Amino acid sequence: MKTDLVADVLIVGGSTAGLSAALALGRALRNVVVLDAGRPCNRQTPHSHNFFTRDGETPAQLLALGRAQVQAYPTVQVLARTVTQAAHANGLFQLSTAEGEVFQGKRVLLATGVQDELPPIPGLAESWGISVLHCPYCHGYEVRGQALGVLGNGDAGFEFARLIRHWTPNLQLFTDGPSTLSTAQTGQLLAHGIQLIEAPLVAIEHDRGQLHHLQLADGQRRRLAALYARVPFVLPGTLAQQLGCELTAQGLIQVNEFGQTSVPGVMAAGDNSSPMRQLAQAAANGSKAGAFLNNELIAAEF
Repeated sequence: MKTDLVADVLIVGGSTAGLSAALALGRALRNVVVLDAGRPCNRQTPHSHNFFTRDGETPAQLLALGRAQVQAYPTVQVLARTVTQAAHANGLFQLSTAEGEVFQGKRVLLATGVQDELPPIPGLAESWGISVLHCPYCHGYEVRGQALGVLGNGDAGFEFARLIRHWTPNLQLFTDGPSTLSTAQTGQLLAHGIQLIEAPLVAIEHDRGQLHHLQLADGQRRRLAALYARVPFVLPGTLAQQLGCELTAQGLIQVNEFGQTSVPGVMAAGDNSSPMRQLAQAAANGSKAGAFLNNELIAAEF
């Protein structure tokens, strides 16, 4: 079923970046439809931090407040939909949903976030965002000074351990197999009191996502308050590829400083196009993209 409304902007993703863009566009009197699948990557995180004026609130609270404020503008709709297909025909973008609808718009903003690909270690998925963490700026203060671990190896593991050492002197680097650190890197870690553990990680023991021990293949159980891990990620779905957007070497959508992709009329904002996975960054990028879209539409209409 094709909807009759031709929106000024269709936004895919109703989390921080998408709602920030919708807010800017609603205040610019634009007809906006936000299509949200309802699976933000921080949905398990108990509290959001490092977000000005909202430090410590839950992601759910932030999204509920954002939706309420955005939907106060009569030209903005926020709908629970999963977009599966994207196309451009006859001067309009068309987004098809799993619910069987087709939405049309003059412009598209992809604010889909990313999907983390978690390693199949028992307990890790249940603890992700709670006590298995990816960002010390978002979560480091809460576990400062406690027994912490870093899951990593080689140059990336060394750099991550060096970073986390700032938050605690009680740190262990788990390489999950033979270390690939250089002799110099290993020496630096040891000089700063960072233990190096090469035994493979077997499981994460936790209580409702709160880690308390790591199980290792050699039979050890290491007590920790939290484990830092950087995991691979992918774009959720193939909408960017369907529209012909260029991707970066890291698999993110290639954008300029305003959020323009390589495809005219298609923009992106948030985690899907920025390595800075923070709420403040996503909000700023979404707001900037919304303003740019309005200016672009004005230029086309004038």
